[in-house]
Amino acid sequence: MTRVMNESDTSATTGTSGSDRTPPTTPCTVVWSQGRPYVLENGAGRPRWMGMDRHGRPQALTRDELCRRGWSYRRGR
Repeated sequence: MTRVMNESDTSATTGTSGSDRTPPTTPCTVVWSQGRPYVLENGAGRPRWMGMDRHGRPQALTRDELCRRGWSYRRGR
């Protein structure tokens, strides 16, 4: 599936801080934070962003935690 981006998405492609925007709410969306990908999972209970920590262990983040860390639709270089 290809995601079409509009003008409101441009700040997310260049990087964003938690105070500028909130993460998307569409399940299976992938965003990048601190050089690692996170996928939004909607299961029983609250939605969570799942990724891996620097040791390869599963890591779950809340929306607020992801906002504090900063996120982007594109991987940082």
